Amino acid sequence: MHILSLSLLNFKNYSEVSLEFLPRINCFAGNNGTGKTNLLDAIYYLSFCKSFSNPADIQNILFDEDFFVIQGHYKVNGSKDELYCGVKRGHKKVFKRNKKEYERLADHIGTYPLVLIYPGDVHLITGGSDERRKFVDGVISQYNKEYLQRLLDYNKALMQRNALLKSFAEKRYFDEASLEIWDEQLKINGTYIFSERTSFFQRFKPVFQENHDKLTGKVESIDIEYESQLSEANLGELLLEARSKDRIVQHTTAGIHKDNLAFLLNGQPLKKFGSQGQQKSYVIALKLAQFQFTKQIKGYNPILLFDDIFDKLDPRRVELLIQMVSEKDFGQIFITDTHTERLEIILEKLHTNSRIFDIENGEIKAIRNMG
Repeated sequence: MHILSLSLLNFKNYSEVSLEFLPRINCFAGNNGTGKTNLLDAIYYLSFCKSFSNPADIQNILFDEDFFVIQGHYKVNGSKDELYCGVKRGHKKVFKRNKKEYERLADHIGTYPLVLIYPGDVHLITGGSDERRKFVDGVISQYNKEYLQRLLDYNKALMQRNALLKSFAEKRYFDEASLEIWDEQLKINGTYIFSERTSFFQRFKPVFQENHDKLTGKVESIDIEYESQLSEANLGELLLEARSKDRIVQHTTAGIHKDNLAFLLNGQPLKKFGSQGQQKSYVIALKLAQFQFTKQIKGYNPILLFDDIFDKLDPRRVELLIQMVSEKDFGQIFITDTHTERLEIILEKLHTNSRIFDIENGEIKAIRNMG
């Protein structure tokens, strides 16, 4: 699978642009703030129906305009697909595949798998547990639509249960039966989600380990530990046991929304003992494992986006990373960088057809082919 072309109208800092891509390597070069990442974000939109940098759709409309449009043409297993995303102020977002509008955007997720590696990924390590859960949920949701629906249902039930707990406190009464309705929804969906997360990590960790070894030359020992309250008891028991506490704090304290990942380097917490370079290598290995794991499930290559990731990697790790992605196992790749010369050196080492788009203030100033 790869994207053949991309057209933008009033998207972020682009008034109008149309680009054609090569099946393997495409690069966007230019200074910070010129719009390189915005092109990656447009490609991301077509896979996930949203931006990775700004979830508020209307804030992605070019200043003083009323709408934006993103269109992409793809080649998937020999056939051509057309995707359309349109956002207009005061209107519902419109998303179409081959001119047919989706009733639910969730039905689109996973059809055009994509993996993004960008500087914000460091929040997987430095941020809260919700960042790490989003990573897991994002991987599984791209190949398991039931998981995504169960997650949506769980979160709706969680919101309703929390609202009920708050209402009990405000009105100074308690209705056990009404609380148990939402407990049952949390139990049904949460048990399924825990089972899928557990199964995922059993299969994912060896792939992650292999990628980290390739990226670092096996100089460090790494591990991921999946931490969940459901490892100790079933969710129904946990909810019942936490009921008194929940009434006091006015929110749900037990469930899969409390799950976490422990990232370990040489047996120690990566967040505390890992250098910037080690943390970045760890995250890149995670994302490359996501790529390969998704490929195994889907049967074809996801699109891979690299956004400004070379700065905090030492030259040796950059070289190892380039060797990895130059293998035939990887499909279409998009790279952004502020250093044009560095990009050219990287592309020369890949020995494959590649294209560089020189970006300046939301305009394509030049297009160069290499290889």
